[in-house]
Amino acid sequence: MHRPDAIEAAGRVGKLLLSKGVDVFAEPDAATAVGLPEVAINDVCSADLVVTFGGDGTLIRAAQYCSESGTPILGVYYGRFGFVTQCHPNEIGAALSQFIDGKSHIDSRMMVEAQIHRDGKLVATLSALNEAVVQRAATTRILDFEVVIDGKFVTQYAADGLIVSTPTGSTAYNLSAGGPIVDPKLDALILSAITPHTLNTRSLVFGPDSVIDIRIETRGDAVLSCDGSHRLAVLSGDKVRIVRQSVRTNLVCVDEHDFLTKLGDRLLGARHTGADA
Repeated sequence: MHRPDAIEAAGRVGKLLLSKGVDVFAEPDAATAVGLPEVAINDVCSADLVVTFGGDGTLIRAAQYCSESGTPILGVYYGRFGFVTQCHPNEIGAALSQFIDGKSHIDSRMMVEAQIHRDGKLVATLSALNEAVVQRAATTRILDFEVVIDGKFVTQYAADGLIVSTPTGSTAYNLSAGGPIVDPKLDALILSAITPHTLNTRSLVFGPDSVIDIRIETRGDAVLSCDGSHRLAVLSGDKVRIVRQSVRTNLVCVDEHDFLTKLGDRLLGARHTGADA
């Protein structure tokens, strides 16, 4: 909503679709600005297609509403980095035509579920497309985190926190923490420490069906957040369990090589020589 060009584009595309006989609605925060009828945010998933205009954060917000029903999302890039959004503004007409004609390729991305267990009881559950993060509260010093995988103790970290990322989220917070970049076509769980107090800590990559349990081993409170938005308090003695979620986020794929292009252009600084195989 802070991008006038995104607002203008959303209104223009909405009117274009209306002229083609497509029913078009906008979420309450945007409806007046883009000049479209309003639909309740919880009913967004009832659509055949959701189009987002913004960066990855805008698309991830839509995923929270659309994943349960499997509603596909077309992310139009009006952001800063945009590793999840695939459609550039000049491509949206062709992308919508392909979808309406039933010719779009859908890219299905895994998600994670983060659970808080307290005194042996499940007390809260959050979901994420990018990552689940357990980190110390602002007033708490460095914490010791015990990591158990599939019931087997693996390691203990002295760190500010731990990130469990999906391949989609491997280019987000996980990357900033020094974690590996993983092709989003894969299903995997990536564990990375946030500012670990050791020189030999390495990220770990586990299979998608792994069960990751994280406990705080020292006194102090922490916070569980998913995709940088929802935040819940984690108390000393709590267990945070992170598993693959049963639902997935479906993205309309504009270019099947989109990830590789961004990887070369934005992260690795590759200089194209025309030597594609």
